[in-house]
Amino acid sequence: MRHTLPFILVALVFVGGVLFNRAEPFVLRVPTFFAWNVFSVFLISAVMWMIFRLDPANKSDELDRQ
Repeated sequence: MRHTLPFILVALVFVGGVLFNRAEPFVLRVPTFFAWNVFSVFLISAVMWMIFRLDPANKSDELDRQ
């Protein structure tokens, strides 16, 4: 599951780009397409950070001191 989740997130960017390719409905005063792209960047960053934190290989004391 850890290895497929980043691919699913990237696929969501492309699927969302096709689904939200509109200029008229605005989200926070920006077009829907732009809002989806910004949301997907934050979503991918948050999920990748969670994957990094939950990975047992990153539990060493060396990484915590940096």
